[in-house]
Amino acid sequence: MDRRAFLAYTSLAAIAPIDLAGLVAPTAPPEIPKRIRPKELDHLRLIADGIHRWDNTQGGGGLVGDFASRSLAWAVRLLSVDCPQQLRPDLLSSIARLGIVVGATHFDAYSHGEARVAFKVASECAEEAGDWWLRAKTFSFLSRQATWLGDPDAGLTYAEKGLVRSDRLTPTIRAMMHSARARAFGKMHDIQGTMAAVGEADDAFAHSNPAEDPTWMHYYDEAQHHGDTAHALWDLAIHAEQDPGRAADRFAKAVAGHSDDYARSRGISGTKLASLVMAKGDPMQAIALGHRALTDVGRLTSQRAADDLKELRRFAGQHRTLEEAAHLRQRITATLQA
Repeated sequence: MDRRAFLAYTSLAAIAPIDLAGLVAPTAPPEIPKRIRPKELDHLRLIADGIHRWDNTQGGGGLVGDFASRSLAWAVRLLSVDCPQQLRPDLLSSIARLGIVVGATHFDAYSHGEARVAFKVASECAEEAGDWWLRAKTFSFLSRQATWLGDPDAGLTYAEKGLVRSDRLTPTIRAMMHSARARAFGKMHDIQGTMAAVGEADDAFAHSNPAEDPTWMHYYDEAQHHGDTAHALWDLAIHAEQDPGRAADRFAKAVAGHSDDYARSRGISGTKLASLVMAKGDPMQAIALGHRALTDVGRLTSQRAADDLKELRRFAGQHRTLEEAAHLRQRITATLQA
């Protein structure tokens, strides 16, 4: 069907959805300017902020991930556009920032190859721009992705790379990097390494001053810090017979501190807290925590959050004599299938 024929129709009911999708699809990629101006940099920042916001409230799947991919493809094309020398570092930093948030959405949706490409774009642009803060942020995500995928040794290496010239990083950024190290050590079940890295993260965060941080680091507040370090301590509690109270306290603070703008972080922390209590504490308390977490997680297009729910369902399966645990498992299954 061509556009002229479509315009002659008076009802959508007569048109196959696949035909309609073809009609509204772009016929060409977005145009790029002939010369980089400050407004292109503003556009890149606004797009990055939007993707970051949608990713944290909705998850990285679906339309969020698709828009993210298209945005980065447009941004990379800007690298070949004539750019005044004084704007070049800002252009590179803006593309690096966009690459980070795009990579984060793909990581969340388990499009790991696309995530690595986005992070590679970000790291190269940050290096060329001499932007140590964005460079560290990129290595933080590479570390977390590697650790999540079962390669904590690579995760630790990436985190250590991000801490190169740590004197140039703000205390908040250093706390973020030490948290990534702690998560890698936690997956290795290295008690001493994990506790030392958590201590270094806490020490750095104690000197955090948001006024010194770039605006894109403002998400790393007390709730985020407690949630990040709690993940490392969770692994020790589950797999190395360490005190579960340390992780539980931090997860509880994360859940209480996250606003609706960070629904995914709140939901993931709540789910991990429920799993921890289900495995090491009072199952009835864990069931209540699990139902609360489902309220957040059920709205997300996040594969990471979905995997955490499956983990909670497995832990709940250890309490087969509890009718309430069976109901939680059923609700988790329904949520995952929705």
